[in-house]
Amino acid sequence: MESILSIEFTAYVALAVLLYAIRQAANLSNRYIPITAVALGVAFSIFENNAFSFGVLVNGLKYALYGIGSVAAIKYAIEKGGQKNV
Repeated sequence: MESILSIEFTAYVALAVLLYAIRQAANLSNRYIPITAVALGVAFSIFENNAFSFGVLVNGLKYALYGIGSVAAIKYAIEKGGQKNV
């Protein structure tokens, strides 16, 4: 249970929600979502560690990949949920 409430899991969820909100509000093309995710993930990782190194970069990329996957899962669930009701 502690791993679910850890700062890393919170970062994934926060990044996914932020990416989804940016995508909906700015009507951002799917082409730019990964670039935005990488920038936000690396920025959060730098903020979290107060430094920049290769490990921080890799951690930021990990945040970005999980965020992109979460946004895709949310989008897929919403689209599939809408098709069932029709």
